[in-house]
Amino acid sequence: MPKPPEPRKPRINWRMVLRVSVWSAIFGSVAYAGMQVRSFMLSDARFNLECGTGCKGIEVQGAVYSSPARIHAVFAQDAGKSVFDIPLDERRRHLLAIDWVRDATVARIWPDKIRITIQERTPVAFASLPIARSARHWLALIDDQGVLLSIPPRKRFVLPVLSGITEDQPEAARQKRVDAMEHLLADLGPQAKEISEINAAALEDLRVITTADGHAVELWLGDQHYRSRYLNFINHYRQIREDSAQASIFDLRLDDRILVR
Repeated sequence: MPKPPEPRKPRINWRMVLRVSVWSAIFGSVAYAGMQVRSFMLSDARFNLECGTGCKGIEVQGAVYSSPARIHAVFAQDAGKSVFDIPLDERRRHLLAIDWVRDATVARIWPDKIRITIQERTPVAFASLPIARSARHWLALIDDQGVLLSIPPRKRFVLPVLSGITEDQPEAARQKRVDAMEHLLADLGPQAKEISEINAAALEDLRVITTADGHAVELWLGDQHYRSRYLNFINHYRQIREDSAQASIFDLRLDDRILVR
């Protein structure tokens, strides 16, 4: 009876083994070199951020009204640390918490600097904010997103005053009031420059303060037809003064009449 054939031993592909070994050695060398480079960049003093007096290691671009002290304070904990060990995304989030900063980018600059590029917010009005348990108000600036902005020292802004805004309102609620103000001013056209204050506490009942024939007056304009109602009042104001010399508040919400309040 013939013997069964013996099983053939698998042949080793030495070429494949050599290729895998070579590539493994290369990858291992690259990984090791990378670890060594990273260790060097994190430990060598030449890459350390200088953020003592004046924060020479931080370059700030685009900041006009944003507080330099608040920007530098974001990186205070990084002083003396390698710039390659600073979490840039986290620092950017902290920069966005500064009131004047609308957007920001943060980049490492070889070998030891951080560059910050700021896009600032644009104020559209002064916000008249009530002081708790008081009849007084204080002023801040406000942008088109309803964000309250601190007033920079020694800076002058020519803007209307927006009342009906409070600190505890959500930004979305403040933004609606800013939108209503801007719609009113746009509808008034050239006469918008005559308006000194807009009260947007009630969005369906906007009120403005202006000057008519040298007298300060408050006008209730409602929520539409702002320009026609305003011009109708201005055109008839002298006659109104003859009949109601002491009146200073006028209801213009009915298009066919002017009511004295």
